[in-house]
Amino acid sequence: MDKSSAPRILASLMLAFGLLLAVAAPASAKSEINSSLIGSVAIDGTDPVAYFAEGKAVKGSSGFTHQWKGAAWRFKNAANRDAFAASPEKYSPQFGGYCAWAVSQGYTAGIDPEAWKIVRGKLYLNYSKGVQAQWVEDIPGNIAKAESHWPGVLDN
Repeated sequence: MDKSSAPRILASLMLAFGLLLAVAAPASAKSEINSSLIGSVAIDGTDPVAYFAEGKAVKGSSGFTHQWKGAAWRFKNAANRDAFAASPEKYSPQFGGYCAWAVSQGYTAGIDPEAWKIVRGKLYLNYSKGVQAQWVEDIPGNIAKAESHWPGVLDN
């Protein structure tokens, strides 16, 4: 390497480092909705309306989707999709679909679609059934703690 190419190499390295920082910086804040990295699919592709309509977790279809808050929500059928589109706040899980127990503890965690509960007309999801067992020990207290942390936990 001669002296004349050193400044170009240094400039290229600085540019590459700057681009890396620019790309990595937005990744530090979490999305408002618990969604996949690829396709931004909300709550593991589970139909949020089905929890209310059928009383169970039901996998949604990529054929029935609705975009809301930067995420693709999937549904079992057009009726569920349309109900959600008309009133997403009614059906969307609390705390952006992150684990309600984790949010009550001041952090976020993914969910197991089978670990859920509707409390006072609102859907809450948990990381696992084991974590849910802890959460249900004091639902009102855990909801209050989670509400005090939300949405600040997204900045952690």
